[in-house]
Amino acid sequence: MTKIVYLSLKNRLKVETFHIINSDFLSLNDLWQIFSTHQKLKLSDENREKVREARQFLDQKLKNSDRPIYGINTGFGALHNIKIDDGQINLLQENLVKSHACGIGEPVPEDIVKLMLLLKILSLSKGHSGIQLKTLDLLINFYNHDIFPVVYRQGSLGASGDLVPLAHLSLPLMGEGNVIYKGKNYTGEEILKKFGWSKIKLQAKEGLALLNGTQFMSAYGVYNLFNANKLIYFADVLAALSLDAFDGRIEPFDALVQQVRPHQGQIDTAAFVRHLLAGSELIKQPKKHVQDPYSFRCVPQVHGASKDAVRYVSDTILKEINAVTDNPLIFPAEDKIISGGNFHGQPLALALDMLAIAMSELANISERRTYQLISGKRGLPAFLVLNPGLNSGLMIPQYASASAVSQNKQLSTPASVDSIESSNGQEDHVSMGANAATKALRVIDNVQKVLAIELLTAAQAMDFREKKTSDFLQSLLNTYRTEVPFIEEDRILQEDIAKTINFIDQIHLDNLEYSSVNQHI
Repeated sequence: MTKIVYLSLKNRLKVETFHIINSDFLSLNDLWQIFSTHQKLKLSDENREKVREARQFLDQKLKNSDRPIYGINTGFGALHNIKIDDGQINLLQENLVKSHACGIGEPVPEDIVKLMLLLKILSLSKGHSGIQLKTLDLLINFYNHDIFPVVYRQGSLGASGDLVPLAHLSLPLMGEGNVIYKGKNYTGEEILKKFGWSKIKLQAKEGLALLNGTQFMSAYGVYNLFNANKLIYFADVLAALSLDAFDGRIEPFDALVQQVRPHQGQIDTAAFVRHLLAGSELIKQPKKHVQDPYSFRCVPQVHGASKDAVRYVSDTILKEINAVTDNPLIFPAEDKIISGGNFHGQPLALALDMLAIAMSELANISERRTYQLISGKRGLPAFLVLNPGLNSGLMIPQYASASAVSQNKQLSTPASVDSIESSNGQEDHVSMGANAATKALRVIDNVQKVLAIELLTAAQAMDFREKKTSDFLQSLLNTYRTEVPFIEEDRILQEDIAKTINFIDQIHLDNLEYSSVNQHI
């Protein structure tokens, strides 16, 4: 059963608990618990031994053989055929990190940097990367002390891993780059000195292990899913509220309608809306109209399709964050070091593009419901205000909503269909998954704004109704009205919208996975 909690994540008390990193598959709810309750990380004895064995295996290979191994004793990318002398192998790894740290654009938000650290630690802990234990331990120390390397949003092509952002994530391990700690900027050298930690002297393969991987895309993906799943839930709640405020019909949500077109998301949505409206006087009253507009009548089909798409996205991202995505990969038991392509972000690029499209549609249909509610139909006043004409009421918030919806349509153009050749033709197909990840977050931010405007509008419409909605929806409205009062006459509505966005922002769910309607109700 999913419950909503009115509590800002930023205001939660930090209770020191630990997540033990082992071989267990992590779900989205596991990640949410680790992240939202500020759990610290510990490496299990099992995984510590796996990391140690892989490093020892790699060291023995280098000692006993002089054959070229990509990125370990060779150059990188188009320079892969250049053999590196044994005495310069360590310098090769340091040069790799420094040369790849060329990010541009705005800094990545701290929450996403923290997820990058978490996901990089998870990948390296599986024992296929050849990392030193002390390198992994220092990453864990950064995570546990909320030390956030300064990473930039632009630079990754989503293949060969997220090279540029992961280089910035790794620089402070070497005493380079910059970090944010408790809101203050430190150099990498300063933060290591502050905590009494030693710089890491990168050994063979380590720079490549740190840079090759999809943790930038994946971290954005996880963060996007945290927000998307909450907004999916809230979109259903608002659809039910708007349906009641519009004096809509419940028949399109009948289980029989869904049974003959059994998409799971559609079934779940219809059942949830029926549950939300149980006991409503408005939904039961006789209707003068035979049908509702599609933005009300087709909520199960539209919201449901987005849910099914997001379910696929979640499955893809969870496989990715439980995987090993650097290169080459080390398999001590099989006596193999294999150069492959697990760093390629195509699965994420496609999924993140789909996430943007699916979420964009939730905003699209939400704006249409807002438009219908201010239209002066079904006994509601034009623009939901007394004395329309003298007062414009909620005429213009719909403009703002339409603006965000239009921008989402532009942002939903897939990034994954693009590829620009790089590294002198060696990297001749890239996923552009990093761009898909960052623009998906912009879409989701817009969805929250559009849903906030629907809440503002539906609450105003409901206050013009004499009969009552369901107890659950009325409770939501009562809580909302403590933040945003009824609009008697025109006022600066930007302030109301900002308060409504904050109201939604402070709603957190205790379950972020919607595999069945039972998790909704």
